[in-house]
Amino acid sequence: MTLAAGIGYVLLALGPSLALFVTLISTKTFLILVLLSSTLLWLISLIVLSGFWKAFLPIKTSAWWPYVILILTSVVFQEGLRLVLWRGYKKMEDMLDAFADRVAKPRLYLTDKMQIALAGGLGHGVAHAVFFCLSLLTPSFGPATFYVDKCSYAPFFLISAIISLAFVTIHTFSMVIAFNGYAQGNKTDQLIVPAIHIIAGTLTLVNLASSGCIVGIPLLYIVALSTLAYCGKMVWRRLTETQIRLTPQNQ
Repeated sequence: MTLAAGIGYVLLALGPSLALFVTLISTKTFLILVLLSSTLLWLISLIVLSGFWKAFLPIKTSAWWPYVILILTSVVFQEGLRLVLWRGYKKMEDMLDAFADRVAKPRLYLTDKMQIALAGGLGHGVAHAVFFCLSLLTPSFGPATFYVDKCSYAPFFLISAIISLAFVTIHTFSMVIAFNGYAQGNKTDQLIVPAIHIIAGTLTLVNLASSGCIVGIPLLYIVALSTLAYCGKMVWRRLTETQIRLTPQNQ
């Protein structure tokens, strides 16, 4: 392929993330710090996971169950890390609120909290894209491309970018759902995020079957769009509830 193709793959995987960064994250320095910290944390977690599983790879069997175990252990580890990240964020929020009280300034608004969660989720998505997609794209800038037998309908690099875009969407908005669930004690939101993560990870196994990408990728995007829709519905509900609660105080 050419330089243009390589840049196209990068923009396909991270273009929406870049747009979100420019329009929202870059407007507040604190959100930029959250994004960078989150990206670094999730990259380290992926490196740790890859180091652990390197001892068992390559998997010398055609069975699927070793890959299922790999995905399940990875999801459990990352969801545990998400909970640790939430607890760290909660301590930071309490410190900021205490500081605001001392200087007679308003505490963090609901929109501020959601933007922080969004920045943290975007960091998770970017780390996933860097680790699983961008790290593989160097050959795509050369004069040729690469296909795999299991999915010979499109270049491997294109498939990788498309899958990465889906996971960036899932990770970005899953963080908002999860943080809301932790803050509100909402068990549904707390449990739906790991469920989405497991389903999305498991769907990638469909690509191991012959022509599986034709089925696996659309299913993965159904999960991504469902995550986005659920997050949007949840955010709208929270904002509406907050507005209703504040209306009598303003009258």
